[in-house]
Amino acid sequence: MPSGRLAYQCVALEAAVCTLPEEEVSSDELEARLAPAYERLQLPAGRLELMTGIRRRRFWPQGMAPSEASIATGRLALQAAGISPRDVGVLVHGSVCRDHLEPATAARVHFELGLPAACQVYDVSNACLGLLNGVVQAANQIELGQADAALIVGSECGRSLVEHTIARLNEEASLSRDALKLAMASLTIGSASAALVLVRRDMSRTGNRLLGGVCRAFTAHHRLCFGGVDAANGRSGLLMQTEAELLLHAGVGAAAETFADFLAAVGWTAGQIDRTVCHQVGAAHRRALLEALRLDPARDLISFEDLGNTGAAALPATLARGIQQGQIRAGQRVALLGIGSGLNVIMLGVHWGSGWHQA
Repeated sequence: MPSGRLAYQCVALEAAVCTLPEEEVSSDELEARLAPAYERLQLPAGRLELMTGIRRRRFWPQGMAPSEASIATGRLALQAAGISPRDVGVLVHGSVCRDHLEPATAARVHFELGLPAACQVYDVSNACLGLLNGVVQAANQIELGQADAALIVGSECGRSLVEHTIARLNEEASLSRDALKLAMASLTIGSASAALVLVRRDMSRTGNRLLGGVCRAFTAHHRLCFGGVDAANGRSGLLMQTEAELLLHAGVGAAAETFADFLAAVGWTAGQIDRTVCHQVGAAHRRALLEALRLDPARDLISFEDLGNTGAAALPATLARGIQQGQIRAGQRVALLGIGSGLNVIMLGVHWGSGWHQA
């Protein structure tokens, strides 16, 4: 049987960067726009922030393509890693959002960054785990000697989903409180762009050693969160439905079932973890996850309070901000704990700045 365990001897996580939209939209502003629905259902204002802990989120300009942000973020990531575009052998675009169904959004990013023809170029789609899936695939190729360096990038554009959800909730007078509950997770969505650079160990200047981890699938829960184009009644926009409470319990259960295997895969105990970076859903999810895994909230990095849920960009963007803010330092053991609808779990361990002298 496959173990789902990952182990690397030759891979460094050389850089993690993010770029963020300038426009900020508070939860209070969204609820003000939801006044017709709130009044009809007799709901008090303030529930969105109270339930999620999300004060605000950001949006790219209307109509901006994901590739636009990914090009800028990818360029910053290569600069941060000190890597020439000609050294990149793998480019993965891993966000939920993409420019078109085809060609791959990665194709435009590849062209604009001037990456070589020998570079493998493709998109990965796996809800909020796309970028982490890209990390695993690229790390495998570096470990096998098929590539020297890899760029994994993605950009989420949440405006359309949020605005379409607000319009639908206000317009459909037949919608109940239960229907609103299914749509609440859509109102937590924000926009961000993030990129990670992996390199072969002898190219690394940082010594941020990617140790490995585990991948697990819990697909019995694949109907708890799903989204797509809403074409009903002549509409054309994105719509997502989420059984938030069931998803919380299923996600935490999946993470708890995976965590012991993760620790064994990277050779750590839970107490040795210095920093955790999880998918950024909201306050209740964070609290339940850390309690289930018996992890210290003081060691956990968050971004959902001011970025919302930014999909596949959320975890790497939170990591990037932690690096920028000096919260991640040499010698620390960093656990990347990704959970995405489907349900799928990827947990990866990085020994920051340790090089290859110690695990």
